[in-house]
This record gives sequence, C-alpha cells and structure tokens, in this order.
Amino acid sequence: MPQTHEVTNQVPPHHGYDVAADPALLEALDREGAGWAAPELHRLGVLAGSEQAAEWGRLANENEPVLHTHDRYGHRVDEVEFHPYWHELMNTAVSHGLHAAPWTQDEPGVHVARAAKFIVWSQVEAGHTCPVSMTYAAVPALRAAPDLAAWLEPLLASRTYDFGLRRPDTKRGLIAGMSMTEKQGGSDVRANTTTAVPAGDGTYRLTGHKWFTSAPMSDVFLTLAQAPGGLSCFLLPRVLPDGTRNRLLLQRLKDKLGNRSNASSEIEYDEAFGWLVGEEGRGVPTIIEMVNMTRLDCVLGGASGMRLGLVRAVHHATHRRAFGKALVDQPLMRNVLADLALESEAATAVAMRLAGATDRVARGDEDEALLRRLGLAVTKYWVCKRAPAHAAEALECFGGNGYVEDSGMPRLYREAPLSSIWEGSGNVAALDALRAMARRPETVEAFFAEVGRAAGADRYLDAAVAGLHKELADPAEAEYRARRITETMALVLQASLLVRHAPAAVADAFCASRLGGEHGGAYGTLPAGVDTGAVLERARTLAV
Repeated sequence: MPQTHEVTNQVPPHHGYDVAADPALLEALDREGAGWAAPELHRLGVLAGSEQAAEWGRLANENEPVLHTHDRYGHRVDEVEFHPYWHELMNTAVSHGLHAAPWTQDEPGVHVARAAKFIVWSQVEAGHTCPVSMTYAAVPALRAAPDLAAWLEPLLASRTYDFGLRRPDTKRGLIAGMSMTEKQGGSDVRANTTTAVPAGDGTYRLTGHKWFTSAPMSDVFLTLAQAPGGLSCFLLPRVLPDGTRNRLLLQRLKDKLGNRSNASSEIEYDEAFGWLVGEEGRGVPTIIEMVNMTRLDCVLGGASGMRLGLVRAVHHATHRRAFGKALVDQPLMRNVLADLALESEAATAVAMRLAGATDRVARGDEDEALLRRLGLAVTKYWVCKRAPAHAAEALECFGGNGYVEDSGMPRLYREAPLSSIWEGSGNVAALDALRAMARRPETVEAFFAEVGRAAGADRYLDAAVAGLHKELADPAEAEYRARRITETMALVLQASLLVRHAPAAVADAFCASRLGGEHGGAYGTLPAGVDTGAVLERARTLAV
C-alpha cells in the first residue's frame, strides 16, 4: 500500500523517568525528617515512571472488577474478581509499606516516608490506593480494642500482599476496608439504621444496608451500627474464625465516576458477625483518628494528581510545536504551566507538612496534634477542591489529544473530584474547621504559630494573616462564611510553607497571585514578572 501520510509533531510517550525526582517532594521529605527514605523512594519512582507500570494501571481500569454473587451450584460466594494487574499494583504498594507498615515502626519520619511513597505511586493508578489508605487508617481505630489490635495489627502492617478469602489467622497479610455510610444519611453517620444485637458471647450480630463499601474483597471491615448503647464501631471479618463466610452480602457494584479498577459496592448485613471496637455508644469518637488518616490521604492523593497532570502537561508542551515554536516557549502557555506548577508545589508542601505532623503526633507531640486537627480540615477542603480544576486545565494543555483516552488525561480528570467527596465533601470539611476552632481554641493558636514562622517575609502573606485574624474575630454568620474562612486559612498555610522553604520565584508568585489579588478566575492569569523559567524547571522530568 502506498503511504498516505507522515506522522509528525506528535509527542513521545511519557515513560522511563523517575516520578520521585520531584524537587518539592524531595525537599519536604528531608525537612520533615525522612531523608533516609530517599533511596527506596527513588526505586519506587523509577518503577512508577516505567512503561510496565503504566500498562498495569491502564489494563486494571480497562478490565473492570466483576461481581460473582453465587457459584455454579447456587451457593452464595459474594466475591469480586479483579484483573491480574490490580494485584500487581496492590503487591507493589504493600511491599513498599504504603498501607499500615508505619504503625509498627519506631523510626522518626516513617509516616512522612510513607506519604512521599503514596504521592509517587498514586500517579500510576489511583483506584488501588483506596484499600491501601483504608488499611492505613484502620489501625488507630482498631487500637480502641487492644485484644483485636494485638492480633490483627501485625497482619495489617505486613509487607506481604495475600489476596483471597481465608481465615485471617491463616494469612500472611491483611487488607482492611470501611463501611460507614448509608443511603439515608451519607456524611451524617449518626443517622445510620444498621442494628447490632449482642450475641451473648461478647460478639454482635449486625443487620442493615451499607450504601458505599469500596474494596469489598478486603479481609476485615470497620463499620458503624446502632447497638443498645448507641452508635458503635465494629470490626467484621469476611471469613469467620471457623472458616465459614460472614453474612456480608454484596448486592451490586457501583457504576461510578472516576477509576474503574476498584470495586465500590453495596453490602447487606444479614446478622453478620462482628466484634465491638471501643465502647458502645462511642462509635464516632472511635473512628475520629481513622477519619484523620483518610483525610491526610485525600490531601496526598490531590497533590499526587496535581503533580501527574503538571508533568504530563509540561512534557506535552515541550515536545509539541504550534505557530513556529514549541508550546512551552509560548508566553501564554508558560503562564498556564507555571500557574499549574505553583498549585502543585503548594499542595505537595502542605501535604508533606501534615504528614510530618502525623508522624510527630504518633510519637506524642501535643502541639503538632493541635496543628494537625485544624490543618487537616482546612487543607482537605482546599487542596481537594482545587484538584478537579487543575486536572481540567492540565488536560486542556493537550488540546484535543487530552480528550482521548489514550492520553491518560481523561482518567485523571474523572478521578479528580473523589478526594473532595470522600471523608466529607466541601461543606462538611469547612464546617469541621469551624467546629475544631470552637471546641478547641488552642488549635487556632497552633495554626497562627505555624504561619507566624514566615512573618515579615512577604507583604501579601502578612496582610492575609492580619485579615484572617479579623475574619476569625467576627462570629457573625460564621457558618455562612465557612468556605471563605477555610479557603483563606488553607492559602495562608500553603503560602507560609512556600515562603519558608520554596525558591523565591515560586513563593513570590504564589503569594502575589493567591493572596495579593494579582490573579484571575482561571489558571494562566499570573501577573507579569513571574520567573516562569525557574518555576517550570522544577516540573520537568528526565529520562532514567
């Protein structure tokens, strides 16, 4: 056949680079006390940037999980079948300790190292990080039941991924899930109607319907139910101590926005066997620390997605030409890319700062606990709220090519809203920030002490901090203003970190645009004078 056309001006595949070679991430890793983890982080980063890992992510999403409620003989089995590459992704995450491994390590910085690896590996595929995150978050809640924790924590923290429904004590490693929300309540978990009846032997039997249960093939689940003493927390195994299946009946898999690799399901509890975690009536306080951990992972996931969208957009603009020169050399495109880079750097800086706080809280630092309590609420709100717009703008840098599945950008775009919804959507997070300040005013002191470390370094930041003091001093219609208050707090916290730790080009542009009013309503509206070259240099990926 004669050649009909020659393919030119197409961008080479974005493979063969070290995802961990991210200056903002590496600098934060070091200053938050986990520089010792850099060698392993780079090994994971090289795998994350490989063509092989990209195929794992692609095929795990193109071959969706399949629910099997019954076997060929009519027996109830309630199993979900995953593509083999899902298991490759999970095995990598678990073997590198992205799940509960830090809880069994005493070395300072273990939660920071885990956070950095989470940011790096999430860029391969976001769906499988859901059970990884839930396993991480389950341990603090499980410690409210010391006997259960002593038995299960070593298995949850094991670096061996051991898939399959078997008795927990026969497995080399476990994965934990969560099953909290119900259709009539959503975020209002106190409206749950699932009941838990004491069985007389120290265990309970649960009956009810759970509206969202992700990763239903997990080994154990934390759940909420109404016991005689009120809303309580329980641990339900998929396989009972005698080897039979627990009565956790999978009704259907959700047809959801976002990743397709992870199974999200509805579950029916038909007198399901469960152990009480904590005291009856203390279900919400028991799961609070679990919520903190999953909120941290929402922020880490948002930062991860922003970094992925940014480096893909910069890679495309570097190799694509239009109107006589590379896109990356076009002034307006440089404005857009630099703006995306600022957002990414700020998200990474605050995510890692909160990971550092988590690490220090685990070792008993009360001051860091105060900062984390408020900092997580405001940051979860803002970083996760920015992620969808960031993904949309990064996709647009590709033009029509970004709208095609082969580019990988539609998958990133579909996933971007999740973190803002999970563990409390925007309003819930903003109102939680107000609640934290009202119930524990010392959290406000801790917040201002943190941002005060950058006092006098940038006029826009100083003015924003002064304005925030006034905003918080006015109680009128605080709930109505909750989003504005939370957004300002998040921006001030991000700016203070960049002023103290990022290059001047990054910090100055962020403060002028986000706090100084020198910015429009869309990305790509940075003021004149920004050193876009210095900003974009930190967003380039190099072949390994």
